[in-house]
Amino acid sequence: MTELLPHPVTRQTFASPVPAGTGWPDDPAAPDTPVARTAAEVAALADTTDLGELDARVSVCSACPRLVHWREDVARAKRASFAQQPYWGRPIAGWGSRSPRVLIVGLAPAANGGNRTGRVFTGDSSGDWLFASLHRVGLAAQETSLHAGDGQALIGARMVATVRCAPPDNRPTTEERDTCAPWITREVALLAPSVRVVVALGGYGWDATLRTFAAAGYGVPRPKPKFGHGASAELAGPSDDTPGVTLLGSYHPSQQNTFTGRLTTDMLDDVLGRAASLAGLRQPVVQEVAQQPARDPRTLG
Repeated sequence: MTELLPHPVTRQTFASPVPAGTGWPDDPAAPDTPVARTAAEVAALADTTDLGELDARVSVCSACPRLVHWREDVARAKRASFAQQPYWGRPIAGWGSRSPRVLIVGLAPAANGGNRTGRVFTGDSSGDWLFASLHRVGLAAQETSLHAGDGQALIGARMVATVRCAPPDNRPTTEERDTCAPWITREVALLAPSVRVVVALGGYGWDATLRTFAAAGYGVPRPKPKFGHGASAELAGPSDDTPGVTLLGSYHPSQQNTFTGRLTTDMLDDVLGRAASLAGLRQPVVQEVAQQPARDPRTLG
């Protein structure tokens, strides 16, 4: 029998993985939410005009056998430091504003981060860096995001993963990426009227953004814009009624980048501050941030 463990915030007990519609904070699904089990079913179920229903269907998807086995095996085995917590163990839906001006695109949930908490970029050191920066530039209500239900909220922003399940070694296959693609393509199409800036985290997020917005009818420059920290590109809107968006690149706030100094807090704040400014949400805060003491990444997460 599956052991029931208390959620760190609500103290309600859950199995790992968490069954849909059982009360996990922000769970978008119900027990009867339809489940995609093949690539064709993903494409069919992604065809909805309701963002909430899209989130629900994403959160129960089982179309990629390798990813399903991995995310659920991790949820049952657990990392030792989280052994007394339930693990979400399901795909991660987009999270944040339903009409965002800034969209943040990453690779995939972390096995013991989002796959544990049920919220993208939450519960690991990458999320610690990202949410702290979002808070400093005015795009997040709190500087940390540890668990779903912790009171965190994004301000004028939304974040999504290109691949919605935690992959082994953070490396989804091309087939898994393509199977998952209809989810983010539909999400972008539904969010398009409000989005003005996209921040791509890492080269994978950059390439995924270009593919996704091209599939949604946006004009992508040719030759393909090259990724780099602080790189930018303009994507023309698909119609006169839908403005274009500015794409900004940032190194991913992974431990590999933050521990080595390849990505610093100032560098991340600069890109996210630019995004907030371009989206009309607030002015850049580079000088303000420079006056704040830097946090030692070894103390995070």
